[in-house]
Amino acid sequence: MTISPGPDSDPSALARLSHGIGAAAVYDRIAEVVATRHKGGGLIVDVGCGAGTLWRRLGGRFSHYVGIDAVRYEDFPAEASIKFADLDREPLPLSPETADVIVSAETIEHLENPRRFMRELARVCKVEGLIVVTTPNQLSLLSKMTLVVRNEFNAFQERPGLYPTHRTALLEIDLIRIANECGLSDIGIEYTCRGRVALTPWSYPLSIAKLMPRAFSDNVLLVAKKPARNRV
Repeated sequence: MTISPGPDSDPSALARLSHGIGAAAVYDRIAEVVATRHKGGGLIVDVGCGAGTLWRRLGGRFSHYVGIDAVRYEDFPAEASIKFADLDREPLPLSPETADVIVSAETIEHLENPRRFMRELARVCKVEGLIVVTTPNQLSLLSKMTLVVRNEFNAFQERPGLYPTHRTALLEIDLIRIANECGLSDIGIEYTCRGRVALTPWSYPLSIAKLMPRAFSDNVLLVAKKPARNRV
């Protein structure tokens, strides 16, 4: 949900184009993944925190929460902690090995350098900590159909709410390669199992989406850990 600027852009203006809100299905899946892979407690860092949806969903499971974004949105909870950074040009404003869990929901696609960003997530994550990164799924049936018909991925079309805020389209294999380059381990891909049917406002039934999650999910999640011997 966070936006960072292009060379001649105002980061605050670009950030507000997203309204700081992502799809509910993304947060539902993040909450499921975190609940199954982390016992709770400690610090969760929400990079690209937007309006604080993740704090509302997961903040109660952790001792501490820190959101990071380019701006503070009006709906961001007053009681939640937030720090500010231009994610394309500045390091995350946290010390190394601080976060027990670090989540970045629908943010990496807004950035100019996803590899630099992933290195920062790895730097801030504790040893054996959990990293979750979500982004639009370029391998969904909807995205592939849009690519064939319009020569653009669905989430990266030049229209309000998409380009210029969505700038870097990443495939599953790109996420996996970047995570490997950053020395992460236990790397896996998850899906939201929530995807829009082409040319309609409707989504596939969950029972169908679970049969072919890659094809019928609008968003994908990279899930990884920081091992004790990190190559970063």
